[in-house]
Amino acid sequence: MDWNLYRCGRAGHITYAPDEPALREHVHARTAAGDLWQCARCATYVADQPQASGPVTQAPVVRRGKEIRSEIILRLFAIERFIRFLLFGALAYAVFRFGQSQQSIQHAFNHELPIFRNLLRQLGYNVDHSGFVGLFRRALHLSPSTLHLLAGGLAAFAVVELIEGVGLWLAKRWGEYFAAAVTALGLPYEIYDLTAKITATRLILFILNLALVLYLILTKRLFGARGGKRAYEDRLRSESIFDAAARAAALRERAALAGADSADLARPASLAASASPVSSAAPFGHAAPVGSAIPVSPGPPVGPGTPVGPADPTMPMRPADP
Repeated sequence: MDWNLYRCGRAGHITYAPDEPALREHVHARTAAGDLWQCARCATYVADQPQASGPVTQAPVVRRGKEIRSEIILRLFAIERFIRFLLFGALAYAVFRFGQSQQSIQHAFNHELPIFRNLLRQLGYNVDHSGFVGLFRRALHLSPSTLHLLAGGLAAFAVVELIEGVGLWLAKRWGEYFAAAVTALGLPYEIYDLTAKITATRLILFILNLALVLYLILTKRLFGARGGKRAYEDRLRSESIFDAAARAAALRERAALAGADSADLARPASLAASASPVSSAAPFGHAAPVGSAIPVSPGPPVGPGTPVGPADPTMPMRPADP
């Protein structure tokens, strides 16, 4: 599955025009229908004006490929946090209302409990051994101030879960740090609960929280893990289309320089091959090509009595042999 096309299909394309000519040429195309600009996420050319422009160093860091899949995973954890927010928020409101009407609830409980006790006893269930009923009885004896503090604590926990959910849903860096820190602080208490009694609910919640902490720290490189924030941002930039455009421009420049150097090296050989072995003469200050004849200007005929000697006139000449 192409996660880049999936995200662009849902959120739209992202286009950016860099000021650097080589990079701008790479992400820009002209057609009869108009100008096209390459999407920074899915690399598709879009028939529209760029959404922003400027130096490539100020280009937006766009999540691509695996990072989009990572955002979807974080949103699953965010949904679980939203569910917790609703549950703890509803529980906080119930405890608050219980504290406001504690006396009337206690009176109704004492009046109705015998009826439910007899009904459930006929069904084979003893209410007196119920943990929920025992918890409810202890809550009836709590002071209103204690109940208000309990409701406030539950409400604060619900708000924390809401902040976690929002940060994870938006895939913000602060949200990832906040979720990892808060969830890690709750792991020792969950381990303590498991040592007291192992239940399916406690075990599932502990596995989910532990998986979230490890996933955030390792994949998002939180708290300096695997190079930290700088390594994480460098990896995002290395996967951008602008980085690919810079590599392509560098390769084109190297190819152009290599072509110019090879042409300069091949030029003397071509000139030597095109020279005529009979009529060509070596230019001044250069040796004649191997195998070529050097033309000799005609001179006076040589016969008996003609002096023959060296070309230097300062040297003595000897008479020619008879």
